[in-house]
Amino acid sequence: MIEPAQIAPKITQGGCHCGAVRWEFRGNIPDATICNCTVCRRYGVLWAYGYDGDGIHVHDPGSTLTSYVCGSRSLSFNFCKLCGNLVSWRSLKPGKDGRTRMAVNLRLADPDDVADIPLQRFDGLHSFDDLPPDGRTVADVWF
Repeated sequence: MIEPAQIAPKITQGGCHCGAVRWEFRGNIPDATICNCTVCRRYGVLWAYGYDGDGIHVHDPGSTLTSYVCGSRSLSFNFCKLCGNLVSWRSLKPGKDGRTRMAVNLRLADPDDVADIPLQRFDGLHSFDDLPPDGRTVADVWF
């Protein structure tokens, strides 16, 4: 019998169109956030949240990521400067626990790997609250 500690965690991977930047999400992705804020709705992203280096690892060996900080926000949106894909957002300051919150764009993953992840709707435009689940998954908004 395999002990639970011996089972490797699930790893979901994604990458920009040109392949210069890749990300890994280690562990179960509980949901994909779809947000209607002024930034996310324009990008059309689906976010999976975690912490930099603790569950989420972004690989950028050629230093091709460039960032956009919207106004006085506390996070950066990180793009591949070669192909333009939005790869992640990252908090500009670590939390009280020393970890840095971030999210990766699930639209850069293989569709089959993320199709069954439930959607979490977030009203970033008005209330800044999660909205009630409506039963949709990533596959329902793939196009």
